[in-house]
Amino acid sequence: MRILNDLQITNHGNIKGRRLVVELMETALQAADPYRNACKLLKRQNNNLYVGNKLFEADNDPQSGINEYKLDDINNIFVVGAGKGVQRVAKALEEVLGEYLSGGCLIAKHGDPVILSKIKVVHGAHPIPDENCIKGCSEIMKIAETVTEKDLVFTIFGNGGSSLLTMPEDGISLEDVKRLTNIMQIEKGASTIDLNVIRNHIDKMKGGKLSRLFSKAQCVHIVITDPNHHVIQQERHDYYGLMEKNVWLHNLPDNSTFSMAIDILKKYEVENIIPLSIKKFLQTASSECETVKFQEFKNYKFRVFGIMPDSEHFFTAVCEKAKEKNIPCHILTQTLHAEASCCAKVICSIVKNIASYGQPLKKPVILLSSGEMLVAVEDSKGVGGRNQEFALQAAFEIDGFHNIVVASADSDGTDGPGGLRIEGAPGCLGGAIVDGFTLAEAKVKKIDIEEKIKNHDTSETLWYLNCGMHIEQNISLNDITIIYVSNE
Repeated sequence: MRILNDLQITNHGNIKGRRLVVELMETALQAADPYRNACKLLKRQNNNLYVGNKLFEADNDPQSGINEYKLDDINNIFVVGAGKGVQRVAKALEEVLGEYLSGGCLIAKHGDPVILSKIKVVHGAHPIPDENCIKGCSEIMKIAETVTEKDLVFTIFGNGGSSLLTMPEDGISLEDVKRLTNIMQIEKGASTIDLNVIRNHIDKMKGGKLSRLFSKAQCVHIVITDPNHHVIQQERHDYYGLMEKNVWLHNLPDNSTFSMAIDILKKYEVENIIPLSIKKFLQTASSECETVKFQEFKNYKFRVFGIMPDSEHFFTAVCEKAKEKNIPCHILTQTLHAEASCCAKVICSIVKNIASYGQPLKKPVILLSSGEMLVAVEDSKGVGGRNQEFALQAAFEIDGFHNIVVASADSDGTDGPGGLRIEGAPGCLGGAIVDGFTLAEAKVKKIDIEEKIKNHDTSETLWYLNCGMHIEQNISLNDITIIYVSNE
Protein backbone atom coordinates (compact mmCIF):
# COMPACT_ATOMS: atom_id res chain seq x y z
CA MET A 1 0.00 0.00 0.00
CA ARG A 2 1.21 3.50 -0.81
CA ILE A 3 -1.52 5.10 1.31
CA LEU A 4 -0.19 4.41 4.78
CA ASN A 5 -3.11 5.62 6.90
CA ASP A 6 -6.11 4.28 5.02
CA LEU A 7 -7.98 3.23 8.18
CA GLN A 8 -7.61 6.69 9.71
CA ILE A 9 -9.14 8.45 6.72
CA THR A 10 -12.01 6.01 6.08
CA ASN A 11 -13.52 5.58 9.56
CA HIS A 12 -15.82 8.62 9.59
CA GLY A 13 -18.14 10.69 7.43
CA ASN A 14 -19.27 8.93 4.27
CA ILE A 15 -17.46 5.72 5.17
CA LYS A 16 -18.60 3.69 2.16
CA GLY A 17 -17.72 6.48 -0.29
CA ARG A 18 -14.38 7.16 1.38
CA ARG A 19 -13.39 3.51 1.19
CA LEU A 20 -14.18 3.42 -2.53
CA VAL A 21 -12.28 6.63 -3.27
CA VAL A 22 -9.25 5.51 -1.23
CA GLU A 23 -9.25 2.21 -3.12
CA LEU A 24 -9.29 4.13 -6.41
CA MET A 25 -6.56 6.50 -5.21
CA GLU A 26 -4.40 3.54 -4.18
CA THR A 27 -4.91 2.09 -7.67
CA ALA A 28 -3.81 5.39 -9.20
CA LEU A 29 -0.75 5.68 -7.00
CA GLN A 30 0.32 2.09 -7.66
CA ALA A 31 0.10 2.78 -11.40
CA ALA A 32 2.46 5.74 -10.98
CA ASP A 33 5.46 3.45 -10.57
CA PRO A 34 8.07 3.35 -13.37
CA TYR A 35 9.85 0.20 -12.20
CA ARG A 36 7.80 -2.27 -14.19
CA ASN A 37 8.12 -0.18 -17.37
CA ALA A 38 11.88 0.20 -16.94
CA CYS A 39 12.03 -3.60 -16.84
CA LYS A 40 10.21 -3.68 -20.19
CA LEU A 41 12.77 -1.30 -21.71
CA LEU A 42 15.84 -3.44 -21.04
CA LYS A 43 16.78 -7.04 -21.72
CA ARG A 44 20.13 -8.74 -21.21
CA GLN A 45 21.16 -11.97 -22.87
CA ASN A 46 24.59 -13.16 -21.77
CA ASN A 47 26.95 -10.29 -22.65
CA ASN A 48 24.51 -8.44 -24.91
CA LEU A 49 22.23 -5.64 -23.71
CA TYR A 50 19.10 -4.76 -25.68
CA VAL A 51 17.50 -1.38 -25.06
CA GLY A 52 14.24 -0.35 -26.68
CA ASN A 53 10.49 -0.72 -26.74
CA LYS A 54 8.10 0.90 -29.21
CA LEU A 55 5.76 1.73 -26.32
CA PHE A 56 8.32 4.16 -24.92
CA GLU A 57 9.37 5.85 -28.17
CA ALA A 58 8.20 9.26 -29.32
CA ASP A 59 6.31 9.29 -32.61
CA ASN A 60 8.59 9.77 -35.63
CA ASP A 61 11.72 8.89 -33.67
CA PRO A 62 14.37 8.68 -36.42
CA GLN A 63 16.27 6.03 -34.43
CA SER A 64 13.24 3.84 -33.81
CA GLY A 65 14.02 0.27 -32.87
CA ILE A 66 16.05 -1.74 -30.39
CA ASN A 67 19.69 -0.87 -29.73
CA GLU A 68 22.14 -3.68 -29.07
CA TYR A 69 25.18 -3.06 -26.87
CA LYS A 70 27.94 -5.66 -26.61
CA LEU A 71 28.78 -5.37 -22.95
CA ASP A 72 32.27 -6.80 -23.26
CA ASP A 73 33.15 -3.93 -25.60
CA ILE A 74 32.04 -1.27 -23.11
CA ASN A 75 34.50 0.00 -20.51
CA ASN A 76 32.06 1.46 -18.00
CA ILE A 77 28.32 1.79 -17.54
CA PHE A 78 27.09 4.66 -15.37
CA VAL A 79 23.64 5.79 -14.22
CA VAL A 80 23.04 9.45 -13.33
CA GLY A 81 20.00 11.65 -12.91
CA ALA A 82 17.64 13.51 -10.63
CA GLY A 83 13.98 13.60 -9.72
CA LYS A 84 11.36 12.29 -7.34
CA GLY A 85 11.25 8.50 -7.40
CA VAL A 86 14.12 8.08 -9.89
CA GLN A 87 15.47 5.17 -7.87
CA ARG A 88 12.57 3.04 -9.08
CA VAL A 89 13.93 3.27 -12.63
CA ALA A 90 17.53 2.77 -11.51
CA LYS A 91 16.52 -0.32 -9.54
CA ALA A 92 15.57 -2.04 -12.79
CA LEU A 93 18.89 -0.97 -14.33
CA GLU A 94 20.84 -2.42 -11.41
CA GLU A 95 18.99 -5.72 -11.69
CA VAL A 96 19.45 -6.07 -15.44
CA LEU A 97 23.03 -4.83 -15.72
CA GLY A 98 24.35 -6.70 -12.70
CA GLU A 99 28.12 -6.89 -12.58
CA TYR A 100 28.46 -4.77 -15.73
CA LEU A 101 27.22 -1.68 -13.89
CA SER A 102 30.16 0.48 -12.82
CA GLY A 103 28.21 2.89 -10.60
CA GLY A 104 26.63 6.31 -10.80
CA CYS A 105 24.83 8.96 -8.78
CA LEU A 106 21.19 9.96 -8.44
CA ILE A 107 19.76 12.97 -6.62
CA ALA A 108 16.52 11.97 -4.89
CA LYS A 109 14.16 13.92 -2.67
CA HIS A 110 14.60 13.85 1.09
CA GLY A 111 12.44 11.07 2.46
CA ASP A 112 12.91 8.65 -0.44
CA PRO A 113 14.22 5.38 1.04
CA VAL A 114 17.50 4.15 -0.46
CA ILE A 115 16.79 1.01 -2.51
CA LEU A 116 20.00 0.88 -4.60
CA SER A 117 23.26 -0.92 -3.90
CA LYS A 118 25.73 0.13 -6.63
CA ILE A 119 24.43 3.60 -7.55
CA LYS A 120 25.08 6.35 -5.03
CA VAL A 121 22.01 8.24 -3.82
CA VAL A 122 22.22 11.83 -2.58
CA HIS A 123 19.10 13.28 -0.99
CA GLY A 124 18.27 16.90 -1.78
CA ALA A 125 15.49 19.36 -1.09
CA HIS A 126 12.40 20.15 -3.15
CA PRO A 127 10.90 22.58 -4.13
CA ILE A 128 13.65 24.84 -2.75
CA PRO A 129 17.13 23.31 -3.26
CA ASP A 130 19.69 22.80 -0.51
CA GLU A 131 23.42 22.17 -0.22
CA ASN A 132 22.92 18.45 -0.85
CA CYS A 133 21.62 19.23 -4.34
CA ILE A 134 24.98 20.84 -5.11
CA LYS A 135 26.82 17.89 -3.57
CA GLY A 136 24.90 15.50 -5.80
CA CYS A 137 25.69 17.57 -8.89
CA SER A 138 29.37 17.59 -7.92
CA GLU A 139 29.33 13.79 -7.77
CA ILE A 140 27.75 13.61 -11.22
CA MET A 141 30.30 16.07 -12.63
CA LYS A 142 33.15 13.93 -11.25
CA ILE A 143 31.78 10.93 -13.14
CA ALA A 144 31.42 13.02 -16.30
CA GLU A 145 35.10 13.97 -16.18
CA THR A 146 36.07 10.30 -16.56
CA VAL A 147 33.82 9.16 -19.41
CA THR A 148 35.08 8.25 -22.88
CA GLU A 149 33.55 7.09 -26.12
CA LYS A 150 33.90 3.50 -24.83
CA ASP A 151 31.39 4.12 -22.01
CA LEU A 152 27.61 3.84 -21.83
CA VAL A 153 25.65 6.29 -19.68
CA PHE A 154 22.00 6.08 -18.64
CA THR A 155 20.48 9.38 -17.57
CA ILE A 156 17.17 9.45 -15.72
CA PHE A 157 15.05 12.53 -15.24
CA GLY A 158 11.60 13.27 -13.89
CA ASN A 159 9.46 15.71 -11.94
CA GLY A 160 11.27 17.46 -9.09
CA GLY A 161 14.59 17.32 -10.88
CA SER A 162 14.67 21.05 -11.58
CA SER A 163 15.17 21.67 -7.87
CA LEU A 164 17.26 18.60 -7.11
CA LEU A 165 19.65 19.19 -10.03
CA THR A 166 21.07 22.50 -8.83
CA MET A 167 24.60 23.78 -9.51
CA PRO A 168 24.51 27.59 -9.78
CA GLU A 169 26.69 29.43 -12.26
CA ASP A 170 29.78 31.19 -10.88
CA GLY A 171 28.86 34.35 -9.03
CA ILE A 172 25.40 33.06 -8.05
CA SER A 173 25.05 31.54 -4.59
CA LEU A 174 22.74 28.77 -3.43
CA GLU A 175 21.02 31.34 -1.22
CA ASP A 176 20.34 33.44 -4.32
CA VAL A 177 18.71 30.47 -6.06
CA LYS A 178 16.66 29.66 -2.97
CA ARG A 179 15.46 33.24 -2.78
CA LEU A 180 14.53 33.24 -6.48
CA THR A 181 12.57 30.00 -6.09
CA ASN A 182 10.76 31.26 -3.03
CA ILE A 183 9.79 34.53 -4.73
CA MET A 184 8.66 32.94 -7.98
CA GLN A 185 7.03 29.68 -6.96
CA ILE A 186 5.98 30.15 -3.35
CA GLU A 187 5.12 33.85 -3.17
CA LYS A 188 4.05 34.56 -6.77
CA GLY A 189 2.70 31.13 -7.69
CA ALA A 190 4.69 30.98 -10.93
CA SER A 191 4.36 27.84 -13.02
CA THR A 192 7.21 25.35 -13.14
CA ILE A 193 7.60 26.12 -16.83
CA ASP A 194 8.09 29.84 -16.26
CA LEU A 195 10.46 29.28 -13.35
CA ASN A 196 12.50 26.77 -15.34
CA VAL A 197 13.17 29.23 -18.14
CA ILE A 198 14.99 31.32 -15.54
CA ARG A 199 16.61 28.43 -13.65
CA ASN A 200 17.94 26.87 -16.84
CA HIS A 201 20.00 29.98 -17.50
CA ILE A 202 21.62 30.34 -14.09
CA ASP A 203 22.71 26.73 -13.67
CA LYS A 204 25.62 24.59 -14.90
CA MET A 205 23.55 21.39 -15.20
CA LYS A 206 20.08 22.33 -16.39
CA GLY A 207 18.81 22.96 -19.91
CA GLY A 208 20.54 19.96 -21.49
CA LYS A 209 23.92 20.77 -19.94
CA LEU A 210 23.80 17.48 -18.05
CA SER A 211 23.88 15.62 -21.37
CA ARG A 212 26.61 17.88 -22.74
CA LEU A 213 28.82 16.70 -19.86
CA PHE A 214 28.41 13.10 -21.03
CA SER A 215 28.42 13.76 -24.78
CA LYS A 216 31.62 11.77 -25.34
CA ALA A 217 29.84 8.58 -24.31
CA GLN A 218 26.93 6.65 -25.75
CA CYS A 219 23.85 7.72 -23.81
CA VAL A 220 20.37 6.40 -23.14
CA HIS A 221 18.18 9.21 -21.84
CA ILE A 222 15.18 8.04 -19.83
CA VAL A 223 12.45 10.54 -18.99
CA ILE A 224 9.65 9.69 -16.57
CA THR A 225 6.80 10.95 -18.71
CA ASP A 226 4.94 10.09 -21.90
CA PRO A 227 7.37 10.51 -24.83
CA ASN A 228 4.64 12.32 -26.76
CA HIS A 229 3.17 14.28 -23.88
CA HIS A 230 5.21 16.19 -21.31
CA VAL A 231 3.69 15.79 -17.85
CA ILE A 232 4.25 19.51 -17.21
CA GLN A 233 4.12 20.93 -20.75
CA GLN A 234 0.64 19.93 -21.72
CA GLU A 235 0.55 19.90 -25.52
CA ARG A 236 0.98 16.58 -27.28
CA HIS A 237 3.91 16.32 -29.67
CA ASP A 238 6.15 13.91 -31.55
CA TYR A 239 9.92 13.29 -31.32
CA TYR A 240 10.75 16.74 -32.69
CA GLY A 241 8.39 18.40 -30.25
CA LEU A 242 10.11 16.54 -27.44
CA MET A 243 13.47 17.79 -28.68
CA GLU A 244 12.49 21.35 -29.59
CA LYS A 245 9.85 22.41 -27.04
CA ASN A 246 11.31 21.16 -23.78
CA VAL A 247 12.31 23.31 -20.81
CA TRP A 248 12.14 20.90 -17.85
CA LEU A 249 13.74 17.57 -18.80
CA HIS A 250 17.37 18.49 -18.25
CA ASN A 251 18.85 15.46 -19.99
CA LEU A 252 17.26 16.73 -23.23
CA PRO A 253 17.78 19.94 -25.24
CA ASP A 254 16.21 23.17 -24.02
CA ASN A 255 13.97 25.57 -25.94
CA SER A 256 14.34 28.70 -23.81
CA THR A 257 16.66 31.71 -24.07
CA PHE A 258 18.13 34.42 -21.87
CA SER A 259 15.74 36.99 -23.31
CA MET A 260 12.78 34.74 -22.45
CA ALA A 261 14.04 34.51 -18.89
CA ILE A 262 14.18 38.30 -18.60
CA ASP A 263 10.67 38.59 -20.04
CA ILE A 264 9.36 36.22 -17.38
CA LEU A 265 10.89 38.32 -14.62
CA LYS A 266 8.97 41.27 -16.04
CA LYS A 267 5.79 39.22 -16.35
CA TYR A 268 5.76 38.57 -12.60
CA GLU A 269 7.12 42.04 -11.80
CA VAL A 270 10.04 40.66 -9.83
CA GLU A 271 13.02 42.02 -11.79
CA ASN A 272 13.79 44.48 -9.01
CA ILE A 273 13.33 42.12 -6.06
CA ILE A 274 15.21 39.00 -7.16
CA PRO A 275 18.88 38.72 -6.12
CA LEU A 276 21.06 41.14 -8.05
CA SER A 277 23.52 38.38 -8.99
CA ILE A 278 20.80 36.55 -10.94
CA LYS A 279 19.50 39.65 -12.68
CA LYS A 280 23.03 40.67 -13.68
CA PHE A 281 23.92 37.20 -14.97
CA LEU A 282 20.79 36.99 -17.11
CA GLN A 283 21.51 40.40 -18.60
CA THR A 284 25.25 39.99 -19.26
CA ALA A 285 26.02 36.27 -19.73
CA SER A 286 27.90 35.30 -22.86
CA SER A 287 26.45 33.03 -25.55
CA GLU A 288 28.70 30.24 -24.24
CA CYS A 289 26.41 30.04 -21.20
CA GLU A 290 23.30 29.41 -23.34
CA THR A 291 21.49 26.12 -22.85
CA VAL A 292 21.90 23.14 -25.20
CA LYS A 293 19.74 23.38 -28.31
CA PHE A 294 18.62 20.53 -30.57
CA GLN A 295 21.07 21.58 -33.29
CA GLU A 296 23.91 20.67 -30.93
CA PHE A 297 22.18 17.81 -29.16
CA LYS A 298 21.36 15.85 -32.32
CA ASN A 299 25.07 15.32 -32.92
CA TYR A 300 25.45 13.36 -29.69
CA LYS A 301 25.24 9.55 -29.60
CA PHE A 302 21.95 8.86 -27.83
CA ARG A 303 18.53 7.29 -27.59
CA VAL A 304 15.61 8.74 -25.64
CA PHE A 305 12.65 6.94 -24.07
CA GLY A 306 9.64 8.14 -22.10
CA ILE A 307 8.75 5.27 -19.82
CA MET A 308 5.42 6.51 -18.45
CA PRO A 309 3.20 6.67 -21.58
CA ASP A 310 -0.38 7.80 -21.16
CA SER A 311 -1.55 4.25 -21.91
CA GLU A 312 0.13 3.24 -18.64
CA HIS A 313 -1.15 6.34 -16.83
CA PHE A 314 -2.99 6.34 -13.50
CA PHE A 315 -6.15 7.47 -15.33
CA THR A 316 -6.19 4.21 -17.28
CA ALA A 317 -5.81 2.17 -14.10
CA VAL A 318 -8.57 4.04 -12.25
CA CYS A 319 -10.99 3.81 -15.17
CA GLU A 320 -10.43 0.05 -15.35
CA LYS A 321 -11.03 -0.31 -11.61
CA ALA A 322 -14.23 1.76 -11.86
CA LYS A 323 -15.42 -0.41 -14.74
CA GLU A 324 -14.96 -3.50 -12.55
CA LYS A 325 -17.32 -1.87 -10.05
CA ASN A 326 -19.84 -0.88 -12.76
CA ILE A 327 -19.52 2.82 -11.98
CA PRO A 328 -19.18 5.25 -14.92
CA CYS A 329 -15.87 7.10 -14.86
CA HIS A 330 -15.01 10.30 -16.73
CA ILE A 331 -11.89 12.44 -17.09
CA LEU A 332 -12.77 16.09 -16.59
CA THR A 333 -9.33 17.45 -17.47
CA GLN A 334 -5.66 16.56 -17.58
CA THR A 335 -4.61 20.21 -17.76
CA LEU A 336 -5.76 21.71 -14.48
CA HIS A 337 -3.48 24.67 -13.98
CA ALA A 338 -4.85 27.44 -11.76
CA GLU A 339 -5.10 28.44 -8.10
CA ALA A 340 -6.09 25.32 -6.15
CA SER A 341 -8.97 26.94 -4.26
CA CYS A 342 -10.38 28.35 -7.51
CA CYS A 343 -10.13 24.92 -9.14
CA ALA A 344 -12.08 23.45 -6.24
CA LYS A 345 -14.84 26.04 -6.51
CA VAL A 346 -15.36 25.45 -10.24
CA ILE A 347 -15.13 21.66 -10.17
CA CYS A 348 -17.35 21.37 -7.10
CA SER A 349 -20.00 23.53 -8.77
CA ILE A 350 -20.16 20.93 -11.54
CA VAL A 351 -20.20 18.08 -9.03
CA LYS A 352 -23.06 19.64 -7.03
CA ASN A 353 -25.04 20.08 -10.26
CA ILE A 354 -24.62 16.38 -10.95
CA ALA A 355 -25.73 15.53 -7.40
CA SER A 356 -28.76 17.83 -7.55
CA TYR A 357 -29.93 17.74 -11.17
CA GLY A 358 -28.19 14.82 -12.89
CA GLN A 359 -26.48 17.15 -15.37
CA PRO A 360 -24.14 17.03 -17.23
CA LEU A 361 -23.76 13.43 -15.96
CA LYS A 362 -25.95 11.00 -14.07
CA LYS A 363 -25.01 9.63 -10.68
CA PRO A 364 -23.39 7.42 -9.58
CA VAL A 365 -20.26 8.67 -11.27
CA ILE A 366 -16.53 8.97 -10.73
CA LEU A 367 -14.77 12.09 -11.98
CA LEU A 368 -11.02 12.42 -12.51
CA SER A 369 -8.75 15.39 -13.06
CA SER A 370 -5.02 16.07 -13.15
CA GLY A 371 -2.52 18.81 -13.85
CA GLU A 372 -0.39 21.06 -11.68
CA MET A 373 -2.43 23.39 -9.54
CA LEU A 374 -0.95 26.50 -7.95
CA VAL A 375 -0.93 28.19 -4.57
CA ALA A 376 0.48 31.71 -4.29
CA VAL A 377 1.09 32.09 -0.56
CA GLU A 378 2.54 35.62 -0.67
CA ASP A 379 3.78 36.23 2.91
CA SER A 380 1.80 33.45 4.59
CA LYS A 381 3.71 31.09 6.88
CA GLY A 382 1.13 28.32 6.79
CA VAL A 383 1.96 24.66 6.13
CA GLY A 384 0.09 22.99 3.31
CA GLY A 385 0.06 22.08 -0.36
CA ARG A 386 -1.98 22.61 -3.48
CA ASN A 387 -3.93 19.32 -3.24
CA GLN A 388 -4.62 19.89 0.45
CA GLU A 389 -5.90 23.38 -0.30
CA PHE A 390 -8.07 22.01 -3.11
CA ALA A 391 -9.53 19.40 -0.76
CA LEU A 392 -10.19 21.80 2.11
CA GLN A 393 -11.88 24.29 -0.22
CA ALA A 394 -13.90 21.39 -1.65
CA ALA A 395 -15.04 20.48 1.87
CA PHE A 396 -16.44 23.99 2.22
CA GLU A 397 -18.13 23.83 -1.21
CA ILE A 398 -19.81 20.42 -0.80
CA ASP A 399 -20.96 20.90 2.80
CA GLY A 400 -24.18 18.98 3.34
CA PHE A 401 -23.86 16.94 0.13
CA HIS A 402 -23.36 13.68 1.99
CA ASN A 403 -23.14 11.63 -1.20
CA ILE A 404 -20.01 13.45 -2.48
CA VAL A 405 -16.43 12.42 -1.65
CA VAL A 406 -13.39 14.33 -2.94
CA ALA A 407 -9.76 13.20 -2.76
CA SER A 408 -6.74 14.98 -4.21
CA ALA A 409 -3.07 14.05 -3.98
CA ASP A 410 0.32 14.66 -5.52
CA SER A 411 1.25 11.36 -7.13
CA ASP A 412 4.78 11.54 -5.69
CA GLY A 413 3.38 11.28 -2.16
CA THR A 414 4.44 14.74 -0.97
CA ASP A 415 2.12 17.70 -1.45
CA GLY A 416 3.93 20.95 -0.81
CA PRO A 417 7.25 21.70 0.92
CA GLY A 418 6.23 20.06 4.21
CA GLY A 419 6.83 21.29 7.72
CA LEU A 420 4.03 19.51 9.61
CA ARG A 421 5.13 18.84 13.17
CA ILE A 422 2.57 16.62 14.91
CA GLU A 423 3.47 13.42 16.71
CA GLY A 424 2.54 10.45 14.53
CA ALA A 425 2.08 12.54 11.38
CA PRO A 426 4.43 12.68 8.39
CA GLY A 427 6.42 15.85 7.85
CA CYS A 428 4.57 16.34 4.57
CA LEU A 429 1.09 15.11 3.71
CA GLY A 430 0.52 13.61 0.29
CA GLY A 431 -2.95 15.03 -0.14
CA ALA A 432 -6.38 14.79 1.49
CA ILE A 433 -9.86 13.29 1.30
CA VAL A 434 -13.05 15.11 2.33
CA ASP A 435 -16.82 14.69 2.01
CA GLY A 436 -20.09 16.46 2.71
CA PHE A 437 -19.68 15.81 6.46
CA THR A 438 -16.23 17.38 6.82
CA LEU A 439 -17.26 20.99 7.46
CA ALA A 440 -19.63 19.87 10.23
CA GLU A 441 -16.84 17.79 11.77
CA ALA A 442 -14.58 20.83 11.68
CA LYS A 443 -17.19 22.97 13.45
CA VAL A 444 -17.47 20.40 16.24
CA LYS A 445 -13.71 20.69 16.73
CA LYS A 446 -13.95 24.49 16.51
CA ILE A 447 -11.76 24.65 13.38
CA ASP A 448 -12.35 27.63 11.08
CA ILE A 449 -11.78 26.15 7.61
CA GLU A 450 -12.18 29.50 5.84
CA GLU A 451 -9.44 31.04 7.95
CA LYS A 452 -7.14 28.06 7.35
CA ILE A 453 -7.62 28.32 3.59
CA LYS A 454 -7.02 32.06 3.67
CA ASN A 455 -3.69 31.50 5.45
CA HIS A 456 -2.77 28.48 3.28
CA ASP A 457 -2.42 26.53 6.54
CA THR A 458 -4.14 23.28 5.65
CA SER A 459 -1.95 20.37 6.79
CA GLU A 460 -2.58 20.56 10.53
CA THR A 461 -6.33 20.98 10.06
CA LEU A 462 -6.62 18.04 7.67
CA TRP A 463 -4.60 15.79 9.97
CA TYR A 464 -6.73 16.67 13.01
CA LEU A 465 -9.87 15.99 10.93
CA ASN A 466 -8.49 12.57 9.94
CA CYS A 467 -8.58 13.70 6.33
CA GLY A 468 -4.86 14.11 5.61
CA MET A 469 -3.27 11.38 3.51
CA HIS A 470 0.10 9.86 4.43
CA ILE A 471 1.52 8.48 1.18
CA GLU A 472 4.72 6.56 0.42
CA GLN A 473 7.01 8.59 -1.87
CA ASN A 474 7.60 7.73 -5.53
CA ILE A 475 7.69 9.55 -8.88
CA SER A 476 5.43 12.47 -9.69
CA LEU A 477 2.98 12.38 -12.57
CA ASN A 478 1.35 15.56 -11.29
CA ASP A 479 -1.81 15.85 -9.22
CA ILE A 480 -4.58 13.27 -9.19
CA THR A 481 -8.09 14.21 -8.07
CA ILE A 482 -10.85 11.62 -7.67
CA ILE A 483 -14.46 12.58 -6.97
CA TYR A 484 -17.30 10.15 -6.31
CA VAL A 485 -20.95 11.08 -6.45
CA SER A 486 -23.14 8.24 -5.23
CA ASN A 487 -26.88 7.61 -5.37
CA GLU A 488 -27.08 7.44 -1.58
